[in-house]
Amino acid sequence: MSGYDIFAWIVLMILLAVFVLVIWLMGSLPGHVARRRGHPWAEAVAVAGWLTLIFGFALWPIAMIWAYVDVPARRREEIRS
Repeated sequence: MSGYDIFAWIVLMILLAVFVLVIWLMGSLPGHVARRRGHPWAEAVAVAGWLTLIFGFALWPIAMIWAYVDVPARRREEIRS
């Protein structure tokens, strides 16, 4: 193996490690945001973040939006009924 081959393998390993790190960060980001904001369904947001990332990434932005959306508080009239 020449020096170019060794350099190519090193670059390939670094790119693979960066790819795995980015996937892990994107999968855990909605759940992390939801937990920090005190979302009532933080675990569901975390699961949605991972599932949508694994199954095609198309709905991942919706999980991210869900992490930022809080559930509105009930009014007292609704509670009494």
